[in-house]
Amino acid sequence: MIEAFPMSVLLQPFDFTFMLQAFAIVFLVAIPTSILSCFLVLKGWSLMGDAISHSVLPGVVLAYLAGVSFVIGAFAAGIFCALCTGFLKRNSRLKEDTVMGVVFSSMFALGLVLMTKIETEVHLDHILFGDILGISWRDIIDAGLIAAFVLGFLVYRGRDLVVFIFDQQHAKAIGLPVSIIHYGLLSILSLTIVGALKAVGMILVIAMLITPGATALLLTGEFRSMVAISVGVSLTCSLTGVYLSFFIDSAPAPTIIILMTLVFICVFCFNSFRSGAKFGSYLSKAKPEKIQPSS
Repeated sequence: MIEAFPMSVLLQPFDFTFMLQAFAIVFLVAIPTSILSCFLVLKGWSLMGDAISHSVLPGVVLAYLAGVSFVIGAFAAGIFCALCTGFLKRNSRLKEDTVMGVVFSSMFALGLVLMTKIETEVHLDHILFGDILGISWRDIIDAGLIAAFVLGFLVYRGRDLVVFIFDQQHAKAIGLPVSIIHYGLLSILSLTIVGALKAVGMILVIAMLITPGATALLLTGEFRSMVAISVGVSLTCSLTGVYLSFFIDSAPAPTIIILMTLVFICVFCFNSFRSGAKFGSYLSKAKPEKIQPSS
């Protein structure tokens, strides 16, 4: 007869302060990232989140040299990346994804050069992949303040943001300040990335900004339901990922992302089965069209 798993073992992660801190930080990070995920997925700004998350590295290094919090430097670098992207797009024939690729790769390279030439206490692995198990209560307070500010903005400008996301021309026609909403959303995105930087790092934060919203979009076509599902998926995977990482001896951040990916795959398969889609028909539709030579 198989003995029941001891309850004391299952509750063991809650006996350690660093695990409680990890649960707290991922809870505070999961909520704003999952809500923003819905806006980014619907707006088609997934690459923008990737660009800003990679561009914060030089800001972190320069903030250390200036003796200020890395949050300030990372936020400034993220805003600078967004402004540069908008300026280059308006003053060139390049598309937005091309401009973002140039901007974020160059800023990320600049950050790496600065880190190799300047002696800092900033550990590259902690910036890239996060340090959930090494955070302090001060980091949790900072993440909580950022989450509160982001949620406050989303609640205050929620209706305007929804109109802006679905139809920018209609938003402009009814008199909404489109430019303010545009850069306000980019600022909130930068601030959210900074808040998640300590937890999951700049590389994995993009998954938390895309996967929950993409998963929710497969399940519903109504915006409020999409937000609720996105938050539920993000919170469940984040808390479960930290919990499982204690027992399987893995890094919490990658474990969280793997769980989100598995949920996305399961939802995709379920959605395909429900709609009667066949993998073969998908492949036939995915065949690239022949490029016609120019005359």
